[in-house]
Order: sequence, then structure tokens, then C-alpha cells
Amino acid sequence: MYGRVCSSIVQRASSCRLIVFHTVPFQAVHNCPFSSWNLSGVDLKFCTIKGSVLWTQSCRHFSTRQDLDFQQSQMQINSILRSNEQTVNVPEFDGRVLSAVRKFESNQLPANTPNEDRRSSATCLQSKGMLFGVFDGHGGWACAQAVSERLLYYAAVAMMPKQTLEELERCMENGRPVPPILQWYKHHTDFNYRESASLYINHLRVFWQELLNNEEHDEGMSPLDALDCAFRRLDADISLEAQVPLSNDLMKSTAIQVAFAGCTACVAHVGTDGIHVANAGDCRAVLGVQNNDGSWSAVPLSKDHNSQNLSELERIRAQHPPTERDTVVTDDRLLGVLMPLRAFGDVRFKWSLELQQSILAGLESGVDLDSLNLYQYTPPNYLTPPYLEGTPEITYHKLRPQDRFLILGTDGLWDEFTSEEAVRLVGEHLSGIYLQAPVSPTERKLKLGQMHELLLKRRARASPALDTNAATHLIRHALGTGEYGELSQERLASMLALPEDLARMYRDDITVTVVYLNYDLARPQHS
Repeated sequence: MYGRVCSSIVQRASSCRLIVFHTVPFQAVHNCPFSSWNLSGVDLKFCTIKGSVLWTQSCRHFSTRQDLDFQQSQMQINSILRSNEQTVNVPEFDGRVLSAVRKFESNQLPANTPNEDRRSSATCLQSKGMLFGVFDGHGGWACAQAVSERLLYYAAVAMMPKQTLEELERCMENGRPVPPILQWYKHHTDFNYRESASLYINHLRVFWQELLNNEEHDEGMSPLDALDCAFRRLDADISLEAQVPLSNDLMKSTAIQVAFAGCTACVAHVGTDGIHVANAGDCRAVLGVQNNDGSWSAVPLSKDHNSQNLSELERIRAQHPPTERDTVVTDDRLLGVLMPLRAFGDVRFKWSLELQQSILAGLESGVDLDSLNLYQYTPPNYLTPPYLEGTPEITYHKLRPQDRFLILGTDGLWDEFTSEEAVRLVGEHLSGIYLQAPVSPTERKLKLGQMHELLLKRRARASPALDTNAATHLIRHALGTGEYGELSQERLASMLALPEDLARMYRDDITVTVVYLNYDLARPQHS
């Protein structure tokens, strides 16, 4: 039923030791209000650390000064890793229903300056469940910022029954306060597009007005239909906003910047009926499951939309003439340029060349395109656009007693870990139990040197966690895991001390959210 609703609406150095002497302290950051799009929003400052680097050869003994420097470096490492972490405990009962989420933990570590990743988390106040999202920007952070602010609103509105939407509209018409749609969980470094708040609210209102005019929307959409509609409608709005006249130049340049940049998105709705995951691009959602023997298994709840996904390759090739079969995806990239095969924004892969040129030419003559991260460029073999879309692939999973947590991560995490490795790290961090498989008959025949290596690996797995936050635990291991699986202080310090212009060559922005599930809801007494 809602397929028709949506279609009608959307048509719109291992041997060296690194010592870091930090010369510039952390910059202060302003608090951000919890209500997204609050017009009293704040400016953003990014936490950066600059320092001089001194390499010394490893040896058995160190001077007092070297030991002191090492301790300072360890404290600085912890400070860097934990500066963006977030832990939120969720009430078991919110006054309406039992919560399917016990708590969640989140963190970010930038490689780009500024960070191109974003994250969002909120409770639906006019419908049921919680929403979590991670967003990986490319071509700048503008699109990821806009999508992280707006997408959860679109999904929540789509799930609201017509009666509630009517109340929202009456409040808008009469100038009365609008009932809150979402309860946001913001980190103090998060910020909002102040200059575009009125535009975003107006277009969200147009969306719910169209839902009100649809006779089939009485009870609101299911989470599956709402997520699908929200992704497609927001992508259409981003495209539209870059084409229409806006009230001021700043709002116009922001809209164009958002549309020409891009971002992938993975959003989960967690409710008592289960988990719905909507994914467009190469972010990933993985479920952590505890087996009867205490071990951990990873259940994928999304598929990466890149050239390694053969069904995704065939989907894109089928949308274009046979003569383009060998050029649509080349060198594992869309038109040889873009790695994710689904994304918000990126109108350079969606609009006709004539429209692109017209929009850029329409900017004020004094506008510096470079300052907006825009440039005159046409992908090779750009013959039959669009080549890209933001339509999500949606997965549903019914909550079971053995389902313990959900990991949402941008591709910077999955560049370093498999899904199974990430689940094991979080699972063992959660339980405090580090299971070791028995020594196999083959391993019993190892030579002395090989047995020593095996023992080092097994000891590394049992090392105590340094972080209470599981997302920070994952990021620390992603960057600091050594040859035998142990945490290497030197390796971690090296990765975090890379200058801004080199960091992105060695790692990507990493954003992780770990959602701990109220698995008791899946037990028989809660059926």
C-alpha cells in the first residue's frame, strides 16, 4: 500500500618509540541545545592537538624523563580517544511502553579536518521506538550534516498517525508551540545548520501535509515503510532545495553545498517488535548474538553498497544501456570516481549536465566555488544519468533472547575490522569473559617459535579493557592492534600523532554507536 504513497510523495614504525610533546591545549567547545534546529544554535570548533614529534630507538631501560613523557602521551591518547564519546542510559519504561534499548554508547575519531562523519540518536515521542544513525560524508561534511539533522525527523513523521499530524498542523497554523517529535541525545560537540533551520522545518511541514492529504495514512506507516519513504523524500528535498530560489545567499549556498557533497547513511529503528535497518552506501549494521556456550556471533543487518556487492553491481548496470556495461563501474568506483553505489546528495551523479551547469552559473559572480567545496567537473562516460540514488535497502530482525547489542559504524571502522571481530570485541567487553578455544591437535605440533606466537595472541585476547565505553574500546583496537592482536601503545600514538594533511592517507574518519538491547522483551513472559 505504502509503495504507492511513497512514489506519489517522492516524485518531488614498529621498532621506534613515539613521544609526543603537545604544545597546544584542547580548544573549548560550546554546548549544543538538545532541541535540534533550535534557532539559538551554536558555532562549531573542532578539537585539535598539535605537537612536535620525537622518535627514539626502543630499549630495555628509559630515563625518568622518557618514562614521564610516555605517561603524558598515554594520558593524551586517552583524552583524544574519549573527547567525543557518549553514554546514555535509557529508562526501562518511558510512560507509554517498555523500551527495547537499555543504553547506547557512541564515539567518533576524525581523520579529515573537519570530520566528515556524523551520528544521530533520538527517541520517537509521537510514535514508538528509538532511531539511531551513522552518516559518512564525502566531498566535504555538508551533506552528512544536513542528513544527520533531518532524516530522523522524516522517519518519525512518517510513522505518526494522521490524528497526531493534524495536531502538528493546527499548531503551525495558529502559531502555537508544536509538540516535540523527537527527544534528541546530542553530544556537546554536535551542532546544527542555524541558517537553514526555517527551510528544513518548512519542507518537513510540506511532507506531513502531503501525508495528511493521503487517505491511506490513517494509522501512520510501519517502520519499514517510514524509513524507505524518509530516505527517498529527504534526498528529493535536498535536490529540490538546490534548484529553487531561497530567501538569502547563505541559505542558497548551503543548499547547493549540501546537494553537491554526498553522504552514505545507515539508520536503525529499534522497537519492541524488533529492529529495522535502512542502509544506503557502505556504512554497516551488525547484530551481536551470544551463543549458548558464551561465544559471540555476528549477524549482518545491512549489505555494503559497493563494487564488492555483485547484486548491487548488476542493479546499476541494468539501469543503463548495454553499451555502458563496462564503464558504469570502473576501478571499483561508480564512473571511476565514487566508491559507494548509493548515497544522499551527489547531484553530480544524478542531475543532467545542463542542470548542473545552470545551477552553478546561477550563483553570485562573487561566490568562490572552491570555498564551497564545489568545482567544475564531469565524471567520465556521463551519458545516461542518474547513476546514483539514495533509496535504502531495508532489513528486519525480530528481537530474540540471545540478541545482545547492535553496532552501527561508518566504513572507517570496517576498514580495520571484520564484523565478527567487532562483535567479539564488544561482546567480551560486555561480559568481561575472554573465551579461548582449546589448543587444537594441529597447534600441538607447532614448533617452539610458532607456539610462542600462538601464546602471545591468546594472551592479547585476555588483556583487560582500558575503556568503559564500548565504542571507544572499538576505536582504540582499530588503530592500536599490533602484530599479535595486542594493544600497541607506540602504534596508537603514531596513528593519533599524524599531521592533519597525512592522517587521511592512513585511516578514515571512524564513527561507532553500540546499542544494548533489552533482550528480556523477547522472553516468553513478554510475548
